[in-house]
Amino acid sequence: MKLARVGVIAAAVLAVATLAWAQKPDFSGTWTLDPAASEGGAGGAPGGGGGGGGRGGGRGGLGQGGTVKQTADALTVERTMGENKVTSTYKLDGSESKNTMMGRGGQSVESVSTAKFDGQALVITTKMDMGNGPQESTQKWTVSGSTLTIETTNARGTQKMVYKK
Repeated sequence: MKLARVGVIAAAVLAVATLAWAQKPDFSGTWTLDPAASEGGAGGAPGGGGGGGGRGGGRGGLGQGGTVKQTADALTVERTMGENKVTSTYKLDGSESKNTMMGRGGQSVESVSTAKFDGQALVITTKMDMGNGPQESTQKWTVSGSTLTIETTNARGTQKMVYKK
């Protein structure tokens, strides 16, 4: 009888630990760039399309900063590019999300992104055409406490941007 009780307790502990591990990270918050911790790399994709908040002004991730709101099924990123407020929304189930932003010369540019979790990281892959052919970028978002790290990889290389709440 004691052996059965120990087995039930061990199974319960394992179930709780598995549930805790399976929880997805929450990227919600207002984030500000930490330039000293960031690695500029090759400058991000031009223009700033979809991949999790854009790369406006040649910066990866959220540029100088922004606000992220996360629900169970979507990530919404608000940031400022020049004098414009830009909002992008990404479905978190791996299906396509379309966002429109202002590109070079004031032209609207549509980006198509997919976002899905890979363990504790959120991976957002974005495709767009800024007038010089199709481009693709991938962002890997990770959060630890009050630090958000976004690694952007595209044809120009990889860039790591670090943000603080």
